[in-house]
Amino acid sequence: MSSALDLASELRARGALVEGHFKLSSGRHSHQFVQKFRLLEDPKLVELVAYEIADAFRSAQPTVVVSAAVGGIILGYEVARSLSTRAIFVEKENGIPVLRRGFELGPKDRALVVEDVVTTGLSVREVLNVVRARNAELVGVGIIVQREPTYFGVRTHSLLELPLESFAQHECPQCARGEPITDPGSRRA
Repeated sequence: MSSALDLASELRARGALVEGHFKLSSGRHSHQFVQKFRLLEDPKLVELVAYEIADAFRSAQPTVVVSAAVGGIILGYEVARSLSTRAIFVEKENGIPVLRRGFELGPKDRALVVEDVVTTGLSVREVLNVVRARNAELVGVGIIVQREPTYFGVRTHSLLELPLESFAQHECPQCARGEPITDPGSRRA
């Protein structure tokens, strides 16, 4: 696999960086949104992205890749495929992040957590908490696009740091001007 992936160009070429007034999955507001599914709809590109994340953690020898449902399932699967390991995902049950579907984690597991786009890191933290609650060893967090610097307490590798301004609702200049908002995010309580 080539490591010459130009993710910023791929975002632009695919129209994945969108302008407007958006409520992000984190609850924050922004005039820009990364439509991750414009990247995830192309299996060849997902394979390249997943390889890049997997390669960054290959030496840590993860035994399982853990992601958040729904957006992280494709990425988690492809990273796990590249590492020749298992892929599982965390989903919400009554608003609480849990492992379902017979997925298991334990002290013998070396977990790599993957995420597509990170702003505040709330989804990643939820997945990390599930992994820690099962006493699995965390080897790191792999991210496609990181919008804001976020510390997770483990080794973190982002393929693209793309600082995009975001605001709490009460600080949002577009809200102050009364601009209509779009809610395209996939994370719901």
